[in-house]
Amino acid sequence: MIDPQFPLIDLHRHLDGNVRLETIIDLARQYDIQLPAWEVDELRPHVQVTDPTMGIMAFISRFKWMTAVMVNADACRRIAFENVQDAKDEGLDYVELRFSPWFMAETHQLAVESVVDAVCDGATSGSSELGMRVNLIGIISRTYGVETAWNELGALLRQKEYLVAIDLAGDEINQSGDLFVDHFTSVRTAGLNCIAHAGESAGPESIWQAIIELGAQRIGHAVKAVEDRSLMDYMVEKAIGIETNLTSNVQTSTVQDYKSHPVKVFLEAGVMTNLNTDDPGISGIDLRHEYEVAAPAAGLTQSQINQLQKNALDMAFLSEEEKDELIRSYEN
Repeated sequence: MIDPQFPLIDLHRHLDGNVRLETIIDLARQYDIQLPAWEVDELRPHVQVTDPTMGIMAFISRFKWMTAVMVNADACRRIAFENVQDAKDEGLDYVELRFSPWFMAETHQLAVESVVDAVCDGATSGSSELGMRVNLIGIISRTYGVETAWNELGALLRQKEYLVAIDLAGDEINQSGDLFVDHFTSVRTAGLNCIAHAGESAGPESIWQAIIELGAQRIGHAVKAVEDRSLMDYMVEKAIGIETNLTSNVQTSTVQDYKSHPVKVFLEAGVMTNLNTDDPGISGIDLRHEYEVAAPAAGLTQSQINQLQKNALDMAFLSEEEKDELIRSYEN
């Protein structure tokens, strides 16, 4: 169970994988986009996961109707704002929302810069108007190759004051991390934190590369780290955290089931890890589900679940003053 006396935090949540079904329908009607269904319950199986282990490509196919309605900057801004509102309504105290500008821009060939500007505006407005603590993480999507990644990074760095980190995501198998070393040199030069999705599809060597060559301070997924004890020991020594996503890892068949997930091994080895939702609009979950359903199914004790919640605050890209402020808010 969630500790009600401690902040609730999500650090790995893709805002472009969390578009409300109602918003998809509304935008589709507004911009004459054909959907497979026009009622929420009928659209749901086209957008959300219904098979508990559907595989990563089938999982990715669920993004189709979300990106279909990212028709312009106004739509992107709305989606970002609603993500903040959803986090607030979910009872989160702090959220880090990440997004890939080219992934959002591709379907309607939007200017990447306009997408970045719209997302930053929407998230910032949501944070201010709703009193929700939010930070943004920009994604370089390696799926599209080196040059597109440079375009994404350039657009993101134009608005770097709104970002806390840059993440490398996408096709880990066919676009290895060593192609993006220069990109992350620029990220570090710009003074931003570094993250990478690694060890989800590829093995522990992908995680090593992300840490050593890209300067990754946190790793998304990292399930394959369990295959290399020296890697886990190194991550403990360097305080490199793992952003764990239990339900999405099952749904993409990255692991067979909750019980097969290495999160318990990570905790017992002393690796800093926390729980996150990944793409909650596709997985059909919220963070409470990860703590109250997924974590117990993964074999975690209540003490370990509490540790995951505490780790989230330690791993957050917040100043020590901001972290103290979050804790104090629960002492009053």
